[in-house]
Amino acid sequence: MKRTGMILLAVFAAVCICSCTSSEKQNNEKSLIVFNYGDYIDRDVLEQFEEETGIKVEYEEYITPEDMYTKYKSGVISYDVICTSDYMIEKMIKEGEVKALDWDKMKYGDNLDPVYMDFCGHFDPGNRHASPYMFGTVGILYNTDEVEEEVKSWGILWDQKYKKDIIMENSMRDAFLVPLKWEGHSLNTKDHKILKKAQQLLINQKPLVAAYLVDESRDTMIAGDASLAVVYSGDATEAMEASDNLDYAVPEEGTNIWFDCWFIPESSKHADEARQFIDFMNREDIASRNFNYIWYGTPNKAVYDSLDEETRQDPTIFPNEEVLKRCEVYTYLGEETERYYSRLWKELKAY
Repeated sequence: MKRTGMILLAVFAAVCICSCTSSEKQNNEKSLIVFNYGDYIDRDVLEQFEEETGIKVEYEEYITPEDMYTKYKSGVISYDVICTSDYMIEKMIKEGEVKALDWDKMKYGDNLDPVYMDFCGHFDPGNRHASPYMFGTVGILYNTDEVEEEVKSWGILWDQKYKKDIIMENSMRDAFLVPLKWEGHSLNTKDHKILKKAQQLLINQKPLVAAYLVDESRDTMIAGDASLAVVYSGDATEAMEASDNLDYAVPEEGTNIWFDCWFIPESSKHADEARQFIDFMNREDIASRNFNYIWYGTPNKAVYDSLDEETRQDPTIFPNEEVLKRCEVYTYLGEETERYYSRLWKELKAY
């Protein structure tokens, strides 16, 4: 999952509080129920949306796309707007759970950069359903005091001299992408033989791995307790701000570029208001505030053009064209491949 700084207790409390009033607000035609990752929006923009439109916002948070999906499918709450990750959006589109966006009724769609809209087209053909919110990459965060050679390849994560000094992502597809891209394969392959070989490479690597972590990777690297870590670019940005001896690289074999997007689920009882909300998120001043709060890559070209040169040229936040050419978006692989992936992952973790 591409989030940092999640405070689980706060999320739990927010969900509990909001759930108590959901049924009441669903009956209010000038209200919205918004579902998003934890700590993933500047809350002040919600208040501004309410003030400008008169539409009340009930805001709920979740931890993983799978958590979101389970709660959505339970049908207990009719969510109006959801933000989640690319592959989950594709799954829900294929299940008929996502309404089409009427871009003609939205004022600020032109703020979205066509380069990133093209990437989103891989999981949302024709960009009919999803409006990109934030994006980032997966790469290697490394300690420049400990790693003297240039970090160019995923293969460095199999170097014996870094035994027990390597952190891997505790995320199935983010872990498997490392050997898949190292071997020159698509991270969306469904070939069982290729996936089995990738698992074997991860098994071979396991004696070198200190731990499989997610958000904790950032803090581990800042503390100097590891030399190399597979991380999300947002974590890398925060870590490098905290420590001058850290740097980030996207290996030459390529990687994942991920997108979190807003969409209107089939459960929405207020689709027009939901469309207003998504359009509001694309407005330059609002998108700018969210960018400054979250500090992940923004697909909003109007915001990008307004940034200072140093921020625009930061390759961790905004990969250059050469890096983008080496990136792939995750796509939904289908139930059969998902089950096979899960089996390989469980075997790896138990090895």
